[in-house]
Amino acid sequence: MFVQKQADELIQAVTYVKENLATPVEELAQQVIKAFKNGHKVILMGNGGSAGDAQHIAAEFVGRFKKERPSLPALALNTNTSTLTAIGNDYSYDVVFSRQIDGFAQAGDVVIGISTSGNSKNVYLALALAKQKGCFTAAFLGKDGGTIKGICDLPLVVASNNTPHIQACHIFMGHCMCELVDEAF
Repeated sequence: MFVQKQADELIQAVTYVKENLATPVEELAQQVIKAFKNGHKVILMGNGGSAGDAQHIAAEFVGRFKKERPSLPALALNTNTSTLTAIGNDYSYDVVFSRQIDGFAQAGDVVIGISTSGNSKNVYLALALAKQKGCFTAAFLGKDGGTIKGICDLPLVVASNNTPHIQACHIFMGHCMCELVDEAF
């Protein structure tokens, strides 16, 4: 049956995360905790469904995840349509995130890119610039990690070719990170 086959494939992807990415997710959470405790912020970005995930994770930090704690400074670069369309129109869609990194990111911030293919040029360029600016860079990726895998400090690659399952694992890892941050505050 279709649903059972999909569930089996998702279980396989989540098992991969459990066996290969648990330590890196906890490392990312520690970098985020360190940034927040030192007065820095978390910046996230992605396209399509990954944009939704970036927005979702940012909201968990600014609002709350599971328990009451102070609001934490996080933003998703894909949420301001005026900024996105102005940069896309005046420059190029390739720089819609890097232009914002130029304006918002400071050394000590954590910048997280999300790309199921690992090859989103706008995410790549933004992470490369963030790294140059002294930010800690991480990426939630899929497939083989693509080009982004090689330019960020901490690539978290879900080794699957099934985009919906990669996205499910990305939000699972994001939720784990959020809960670890909750516990620290």
